[in-house]
Amino acid sequence: MPGVAVVGTQWGDEGKGKVVDLLAPGFHTVVRFGGGHNAGHTVVADGRKLVLHLLPSAVLHPGVRSVIGNGCVVDPEACLAELDEVEAAGLDPGARLLFSERAHCILDVHREVEALEESLRGKGEIGTTRRGIGPAYEDKAGRRGVRLADLRDRDQRDGRLAHLMAVRGRLLGWSRERQCEEARAAGALLDRFAERVLPLIGDASLAITGALAAGHAVLFEGAQAALLDIDHGSYPFVTSSSAVAAGAAVGSGVGPAAVGRVLGVAKAYQTRVGGGPMPTEMTEADNARVVRRGNEYGASTGRPRRCGWFDAVVLRYSRRVHGLDELAITKLDVLDGFSRIRVAVRYRLDGESVSEFPADPEAIGRCRPEYRTFSGWRRPTGGVTRMEDLPREARVYLDALEELTGVPITLASTGPDRLASIRRGPSRIFP
Repeated sequence: MPGVAVVGTQWGDEGKGKVVDLLAPGFHTVVRFGGGHNAGHTVVADGRKLVLHLLPSAVLHPGVRSVIGNGCVVDPEACLAELDEVEAAGLDPGARLLFSERAHCILDVHREVEALEESLRGKGEIGTTRRGIGPAYEDKAGRRGVRLADLRDRDQRDGRLAHLMAVRGRLLGWSRERQCEEARAAGALLDRFAERVLPLIGDASLAITGALAAGHAVLFEGAQAALLDIDHGSYPFVTSSSAVAAGAAVGSGVGPAAVGRVLGVAKAYQTRVGGGPMPTEMTEADNARVVRRGNEYGASTGRPRRCGWFDAVVLRYSRRVHGLDELAITKLDVLDGFSRIRVAVRYRLDGESVSEFPADPEAIGRCRPEYRTFSGWRRPTGGVTRMEDLPREARVYLDALEELTGVPITLASTGPDRLASIRRGPSRIFP
């Protein structure tokens, strides 16, 4: 049975955690296939809110196996804190949680490097979370990273740490003594981490492939989104991993045929954190209204998000790079009360009409959206669970988004709780 990938279609923070939480009971295994603890997946169930940064959203479901794939990078301290938080909420992932032995570690030195690189960019600062994600991926590609498999052999691990600190220490201007101190401190942290998670580290590829071969359903949970993908995003204002659906196979250790269907998640508007252009950015007043109503603050950073109107150019690009089969629209209720709602259908770039998303960030910054305007709705939609109970204008809006993106919209979310959801049309993904 092929798996299902759930991926972001804008600049992240689309509400993938809620969608995964909604789907998880129908799956045997849920896999996080990329990113680190810079991702923030907020799940609300039965009035209880849990913000997950690394662990798959499925940890809320006792019968579902959760996997951290080889495409992820793991911060030991942050991971231990998240495990403590999950257990304090009365949940015990226990033997249901598996870490890929091929996943790489994030260390303090990676945060030091990221802070230095961001400071050197000056006005061109990307606006990263400064959690060391990018430098950890750099060391992975540079063949000097420390993997979870290295926790089994202290001598091998310490040798890798010594080499890593020597390379990064030279960049940071550390003395030989400082390099040795940092290597010892990192080793002590990894000892503490290994004490807790070593029994949970194994061959994730084998486990996922075995589940698929046995006919079990597997869900691949994406982090970030298409426009933050290292190859296909608005480079250089991107993350350092593959966030598109094809990355699910690479980041989990399965063949591409294992990812049979792709569900994209998009807000009824869009948001962005950090630097980089976003053509449909709202006016200051509309932005403040959406931030307040949608609680648009980074789940990992707490930073207010930049808000923009729904961009059909972005979604059509996402349809192409993800291979979207279906679309879930979240936070429809945040637009309650707007007298008019805008959707970008194409851009004007240097006087020419543009219907495709440009690769050059300078060009993206010069794009001026051509909007189609829709009537808003006065009646509140928060918590609505049936399509027929939505205001007519909200139904017209969803119909238009489906037409403009070319992707069937099979779910609309009207609030943070998992029950505040509306099934819309036939789906091969939602039960």
